Amino acid sequence: MFRIVSDGGCDFSGEEVQNHDISIVPFYISFDGENYMREGVDITKAEFFDRLRTDKTLFPKTSQPNPQDYIEALTPHLKAGNDVLVLTISSKLSGSYSSAVIAAENLREDYPDRNIVLVDSLNGSVGQGLILREIIKMRGAGLSAKDTGERAKKVLDTTRIYFTLDNLEYLRRGGRVGPTTAFVGGILGLRPILQLVDGKVTQLDNVRGKKKVLKLIEEAMVEALKDDRDSVSLAIGHILSDTDAAELRDSIQSALDITIGNPITEVGVTIGAHIGPGALAFAYCKKYDTI
Repeated sequence: MFRIVSDGGCDFSGEEVQNHDISIVPFYISFDGENYMREGVDITKAEFFDRLRTDKTLFPKTSQPNPQDYIEALTPHLKAGNDVLVLTISSKLSGSYSSAVIAAENLREDYPDRNIVLVDSLNGSVGQGLILREIIKMRGAGLSAKDTGERAKKVLDTTRIYFTLDNLEYLRRGGRVGPTTAFVGGILGLRPILQLVDGKVTQLDNVRGKKKVLKLIEEAMVEALKDDRDSVSLAIGHILSDTDAAELRDSIQSALDITIGNPITEVGVTIGAHIGPGALAFAYCKKYDTI
């Protein structure tokens, strides 16, 4: 049985990591651009977002795991005689995949008989988490690391993820929207709706009011999934907005007459630093055995 390693972009909880026997390579976060902390090791999600919400002057920066981080995560598995599959956040959002590639190239020289399979999820957060869950299922079904990697690429082609934000301020800080747009959006109470397309962030719409956004997402998901409800896996995530996330889950479950088996996810700092508290995320993908 091969071992699974993912960067922190998957936003798995500590309990999920332990229950599914996977290894996480964390991202780094800094509030001053000099001192970096590892998410989930030196600072928790709750601590990070509490600081972000209470101090509006903070402009945190994130940094991807470096090649040495991956070498340290993979080496024990390879030494034990195991093949390894590595899943990363979209290479178009972070250099994490590049770090994994460099690490794998170095390790293959020392462990030529082991397979190191790299998968660029072209996704992040709950979307990456869905792909990771399908990989876990494939391992449980007895697939090899190589076969799982090939099937995972088919799963990620079916994965869709959408975000809605509480406001435009964090996008403004990151330079994704101008100050005038952010100011006008705040005055009008606009909530942007974003999606990942081919691994990149694109904006779908601006909608006034939280309730209208939630209703719009529900209607869009029902229309998109009504004929595929039995063949897809769904997930919902949030940043300090668990009540809204639960409301969205319940409304989609009711509208589609399904049960969303995946736990509601707390979005981590990798994406959360750029979208801020109050954000909601919704994702779905095809189950690997239906493709």
